[in-house]
Amino acid sequence: MPIFDPATWLYLSAGVILGIVFGALPGFTATMGLAILTPLTFWLPTDQALAMLFGLLCAAIFSGGIPAILINTPGTPASIATTWDGYPLAQQGKAGLALGVNAFGAFVGQAISILVLALAGYPLAAFALRFGPAEYFALAVFGISMMVSISSESLLKGLLMGMLGLAISVVGLDPIMAYPRLTFGSGAFIEGVSFIPVMVGLFGVAEVLMQVYARAPHRLRHPLPLERIVPSGRELREMAPHALLGSIVGTGVGIIPGAGGDIGSMIAWGQSRRLSSTPGAFGHGSLQGLVASCTAANAAIGGAVTTMLTLGIPGDAASAVLIGALLIHGLQPGPMLFRDRPELASDIVMLLLMASFLTFLVGLAGARPLARILTIRDEILWGLILIVCVLGSYALNQAQVDVWVMLVSGALGFVLRQARFPMGPLVLALILGPMAEANLRRALVLSQGDVSVFLTRPIAVVLLAITAGSLLWPLIRRRSRRSTGLNSDRD
Repeated sequence: MPIFDPATWLYLSAGVILGIVFGALPGFTATMGLAILTPLTFWLPTDQALAMLFGLLCAAIFSGGIPAILINTPGTPASIATTWDGYPLAQQGKAGLALGVNAFGAFVGQAISILVLALAGYPLAAFALRFGPAEYFALAVFGISMMVSISSESLLKGLLMGMLGLAISVVGLDPIMAYPRLTFGSGAFIEGVSFIPVMVGLFGVAEVLMQVYARAPHRLRHPLPLERIVPSGRELREMAPHALLGSIVGTGVGIIPGAGGDIGSMIAWGQSRRLSSTPGAFGHGSLQGLVASCTAANAAIGGAVTTMLTLGIPGDAASAVLIGALLIHGLQPGPMLFRDRPELASDIVMLLLMASFLTFLVGLAGARPLARILTIRDEILWGLILIVCVLGSYALNQAQVDVWVMLVSGALGFVLRQARFPMGPLVLALILGPMAEANLRRALVLSQGDVSVFLTRPIAVVLLAITAGSLLWPLIRRRSRRSTGLNSDRD
């Protein structure tokens, strides 16, 4: 892959610019940007397509901190904890410094997590090569259960969305017998429901409908004056331990399927406060708290990509869309990728480093003009995004049915979001459903119908046990809280 080709740098720069726009506008997340952009990269060479997508991912997570600092509104879910200290700093007249810390934190977090990917990717993939059908089935079920248990406020709603995703994933030909299922006699769905139009609808059209319905005025009409942007040497030394802590926590949380940068940044902020000599400053404009949350949010990128590339399981919603992008370019994430295409895995690490470095430069040099992105009118953005959604969905297969799938998915996503149903379980089940079904069938065929194959292979047993624990833990915790409350009432 010619990653140092000028064309690759051009598409990487385009991805970074688009990512900054999507991240800096509240509601227009990195996942949404990836879902919209993926079908448009179908005709690009693999290296240029991946450069644009990874550039968008790195830049969007970074720029989500811009509105979090300036108007107390996180541009992406990963930037929720950034508001806790970033906005107080802006109120104190230190908006420029807060944006500079956000840029430094993003670069440090991304660089350290990418280093972990480079060092741990091959050993994890080598371990995963020992997997057979039983292990892959257990791994797929584990991934689905992690998303359900972590991303959902309601376990029941998460399970229902996971079941809906599984139902959509079985549309088309049976993976073993090639018998058509749930196609209702239509040849349009003989190969199944296209993943990308569903993603574009759920994260693109649905988000636009949500914002049109809410009509929430969240744009910054008069940007705050920005003064000093680069932190001083003393400030950097004080922040360094907290940046390292945030990077470690963010990477570790990002590796867990379904966790994501929002959870990692909150955990890192809390741990940083515990270890700080000035915990009272946290929540009131602490640079230590800000850098911990920023590094953790961005370090989750490398952790999620590590899980995605080595095991074929998306670490978060954004990497779920990236799996779809890799698939349409003929690449299958998982341990076989490291065995069959080792040079590609190395190039992906380099692309991530290049995207991280370019994002850092743009973040520092463009802090002042970046703040003006927030002044773009909502109506213009809504119209442009809907046009791109339609064009992108149709361009993937030149099929009108994909446009209808995208529109129906958008309407369904809007209704489900209004009812506070999480999208994560549906997305993960849609991706991992075929993997779970195919390997379940293969394992049963090889064992001649003996289900004990899942209980006699150690790796499968461990994964299934963890799956059961992740599903039962919310119920156990809820019952424990109820019993604690009853006991306290009696006392």
